[in-house]
Amino acid sequence: MKKVCIIFLLSIIISLTVFGFSGEFGQTALKSGEYLRIHIRADSNEAEAQAVKYLVRDGLVDYLTPIVAECETKTQAINGVRENLFGIEKKAERILSQNGFFYGARASLKKESFPTRVYGDYTLPAGEYTALIVELGEGKGDNWWCVVYPPLCFAAPSGGNVVYKSKILEIIENWKNG
Repeated sequence: MKKVCIIFLLSIIISLTVFGFSGEFGQTALKSGEYLRIHIRADSNEAEAQAVKYLVRDGLVDYLTPIVAECETKTQAINGVRENLFGIEKKAERILSQNGFFYGARASLKKESFPTRVYGDYTLPAGEYTALIVELGEGKGDNWWCVVYPPLCFAAPSGGNVVYKSKILEIIENWKNG
């Protein structure tokens, strides 16, 4: 019986992975205007400022996931983020201070121009996008970005490989282990 359940779950995961972005949601959400991006801008390009940027990234991805996970539209995601801008700033500042940085953080929603980015099978065309901008300190260093909506976030670990995070897979794994 356990093998049947595992095979069933794997079938669902494969179906969602293969067909998940080909349905109505996928066709709508993956249009260039349907993205909500996030940019975390480091204080500077000094090694320490760049390293703490990635710690802030990890904390903010965890913080934002439950906020946008249930959103069915870009507008809902933007509203969820807008309602939590203060919390986003406080989370970033807490991570900064825990690591000995006291230059603060600012979070805002803005429309900005972005170049084309290609990650595996996904191409994000150049254009103007709404983005959550998180500036650490002066915000003059290199930035890290990902896609908040649809809830597919790209993270480049130190090895440089792209990791795809799937909320659907997380839910199934939590259910399986729960």
